[in-house]
Amino acid sequence: MEFKEVVEKRYATKLFSGEKLPQEKVDELLEMIRLSASSFGLQPFVVQVVSNQELKEKLQEASFGQPQVSTASHVLVFCATEKVSERIDEYEKIMLAAGRDQDTVSHYVSRMRGHIESMSKENLIFWGQKQTYIAMSNAINGAKALGFDSCPMEGIDKAQYKEILGLPDYLHVTVAVPIGVAADEPKPKLRFPKESLFEYKD
Repeated sequence: MEFKEVVEKRYATKLFSGEKLPQEKVDELLEMIRLSASSFGLQPFVVQVVSNQELKEKLQEASFGQPQVSTASHVLVFCATEKVSERIDEYEKIMLAAGRDQDTVSHYVSRMRGHIESMSKENLIFWGQKQTYIAMSNAINGAKALGFDSCPMEGIDKAQYKEILGLPDYLHVTVAVPIGVAADEPKPKLRFPKESLFEYKD
């Protein structure tokens, strides 16, 4: 499926069939998420991959009863992480292992640390959450490209999600994406005209 067709056909699925996706398809989608763009390449997020039915039902209760959560094959819960300094350490090793020049790596690491250390805790979390949305975009478009459906969800009780999933303090639930085989029909896609969205500075 061409990318244009993917974005035309993708929609926020409100009810799934309950059918389990093949593991290889889930793995393909997770790889698309792993390859997402992010600031500095640091990917300051962790994705909880939830397939346990009991957990999905609890998450549905924490999602104001929305049925797409419990009927999905999997629920991907995107969490921003505060452990960005550790990510920099890890990324430094990845760059060196890939054969990058030591001086170039050291300079880049210094830039990353300076940027991160200049932010308050609140700004660090907000910055991380913005990166999760880039990854989420890969998830929802990737799902359609692989032949199944998804539903990005901000309408969730994030504190309850954190408690249900037993997440540590340094992870911050940002957005949930149930994925699976749709059991509803998409409505016509409504979007603003381009005149409302684009301003040209020729």
